[in-house]
Amino acid sequence: MIGDTMTLLSLLGRIMRYFLLRPETLFLLCISLALWSYFFHTDEVKTIVKSSRDAVKMVKGKVAEMMMNDRLGGLDVLDAEFSKTWEFKNNNVAVYSIQGRRDHMEDRFEVLTDLANRSHPSIFAIFDGHGGEGAADYVKAHLPEALKQQLQAFEREKKDSPLSYPSILEQRILAVDRDMVEKFSASHDEAGTTCLIALLSDRELTVANVGDSRGVLCDKDGNAVALSHDHKPYQLKERKRIKRAGGFISFNGSWRVQGILAMSRSLGDYPLKNLNVVIPDPDILTFDLDKLQPEFMILASDGLWDAFSNEEAVRFVRERLDEPHFGAKSIVLQSFYRGCPDNITVMVVKFKSSSASKTAE
Repeated sequence: MIGDTMTLLSLLGRIMRYFLLRPETLFLLCISLALWSYFFHTDEVKTIVKSSRDAVKMVKGKVAEMMMNDRLGGLDVLDAEFSKTWEFKNNNVAVYSIQGRRDHMEDRFEVLTDLANRSHPSIFAIFDGHGGEGAADYVKAHLPEALKQQLQAFEREKKDSPLSYPSILEQRILAVDRDMVEKFSASHDEAGTTCLIALLSDRELTVANVGDSRGVLCDKDGNAVALSHDHKPYQLKERKRIKRAGGFISFNGSWRVQGILAMSRSLGDYPLKNLNVVIPDPDILTFDLDKLQPEFMILASDGLWDAFSNEEAVRFVRERLDEPHFGAKSIVLQSFYRGCPDNITVMVVKFKSSSASKTAE
């Protein structure tokens, strides 16, 4: 009995494959439906035929577009498909940013330079928000400008000041987080953001990081030098700290604090801050530019690092420094092309040689 059933199913499969699904059979079926619609005025069939015709036209258009896209090099038409893009170019720095496949754009960036008077180090910042745009907007509006003012005061009183670039960065980052947590908890806004800030002076680069945005530098030999390290819940140091605070991490597509946040440090996120399982403390690193003699640095949200390693990103941008956006646009588009589902923001800062040091152009 079972054998007869299998034979019957096999026969039906062959009939479907060799007769009903043949192109000429499907064509005759479409013609028959069209004639039936024309002579008997069946509205339902008219709708089916019209929908099929429209679908065929749409597919043909997309195929033609894809073929044209290939002839144009693959990225120009793709660029036009983005829901939103942001561009910035000024002297030695270029930024390219896309909303990409997300419903909302939560990345923010800031550049504050004073190359003429040198009243403060140049400030370059990336903020990658989550849970809404409020936190990234708040930090962009309040942190860079306040940092600039404190740096200007520090430059005027440097000889008598006990402060330093790292201490100023830490003070300002923690202060803006305190203010934001107080304000956002009152309005029940649970948004948070990463914070990646680089201070560039003549001979020194100071980088502060909170979260999983990342910086990397290309030295004189083309090597990738990490400017920051991601704060992830699975890291031993972070995992121990979270456990001591009474929290936990669990895997839900990625390791998350309390099963919620995919990073262990951030600004904002007041419910997790109140539990002390997420903290705002930045890691701060200082680099000697005379020793490194860098060609450029990349600051980017984690959308880039989902698609590129540090070394691969440095190689990719180094080959495209002569482009209008110093390779920032190209690497963003390539990240999107590789399937990155996130917002993507990339900032490239070029350096130039001098007899004494490497400084920003």
